[in-house]
Amino acid sequence: MDQPAPEAPPTPETPPTPQAVEPPAWSDPDAGTARGLDDSRVDWRPVSPKLVPLRLITGGISTLVWTAILAIPLILKLAGVWPGLWDWTAWGLPAASLLFGIVELCIVPRQVRAMGYAEREDDFLIKRGILFREVVAIPYGRLQYLDVSDGPLQRGFGLRTLKISTAASDTSGELTGVPQDEAERLREQLTARGQARLAGL
Repeated sequence: MDQPAPEAPPTPETPPTPQAVEPPAWSDPDAGTARGLDDSRVDWRPVSPKLVPLRLITGGISTLVWTAILAIPLILKLAGVWPGLWDWTAWGLPAASLLFGIVELCIVPRQVRAMGYAEREDDFLIKRGILFREVVAIPYGRLQYLDVSDGPLQRGFGLRTLKISTAASDTSGELTGVPQDEAERLREQLTARGQARLAGL
């Protein structure tokens, strides 16, 4: 009499493949620096284009001052006061200062275009930098003090600087090149949001 064939052992079920979880816009809200931020999801607002001529003026003045200071050894050598000074040192110091200043002035427009800010639901973002980009995220609940300041040149161009202080020094920020009306609006808006978040805690 034929015996029935043994049944095959049951095949174990394949566990489901875990679904990839999309990382948040920034991984550490207490660190102050946005990581993995998708620029396409942020409504960035640029600073005023008037910041370009302002920085060209201040940068040009700084370049002339440093070049004049570093040209003192050359003047002393040409006047015979310091005849033993190497020629490459006497000429190289002011030339290097002038060249460095010209390069800095050339990249000012790109630096200004790379600056911006954004108001989100939970935080305020400030970005800057060309090669080394920096995005600072300031949670509204950490706001302590907001100040709008300016200088003589800034007032001439109608620009202000917004300084934001928080409970943690690494999350503080400064936004330069904001028109006067926009700077006042930001101060009132951010202050109101910060007070609302503190009241809700």
